[in-house]
Amino acid sequence: MLINNAGLMPLSPLDQVKVEEWDRMIDVNIKGVLYGIAAVLPIMRQQKSGHVINLSSVAGHKVFSGSAVYCATKYAVRAISEGLRLESNGEIRSINISPGAVATELTTTITDKDTAAGINQLYAIAIDADAIARAIAYAIEQPDDVDVNEMIIRPTRQEL
Repeated sequence: MLINNAGLMPLSPLDQVKVEEWDRMIDVNIKGVLYGIAAVLPIMRQQKSGHVINLSSVAGHKVFSGSAVYCATKYAVRAISEGLRLESNGEIRSINISPGAVATELTTTITDKDTAAGINQLYAIAIDADAIARAIAYAIEQPDDVDVNEMIIRPTRQEL
């Protein structure tokens, strides 16, 4: 099993042209997922089984202001997850989990003060990370003929 759970979220409006932050997000959020898969895929192919669990975001389902690049990376994670599922011939289970606000250090990478203020307000209702761990446990405990592919997990009061 692989749990791909690396990500950065330095949100800012596009017109701030924070190209270095965009590059870091693409490197970690997309390439990190791909490199993780590359590390385990030969082994999983050889054993004809495995689970790849990719952590995306609700931002991979809906774009919001100040988040275009971040959302693009999380949409990419969803596409990679679905591509792996389609190419796995039923041997490898591909699970895409899209958390909403979860109490982690993710918001500390936001350098734009106005964007950070809005996100910190959203994260005031963040759920504990163990909610995501329980979702992962549920997905991997399913019998071999069941493949949980997509989950969105967010605080009950979160609008986005």
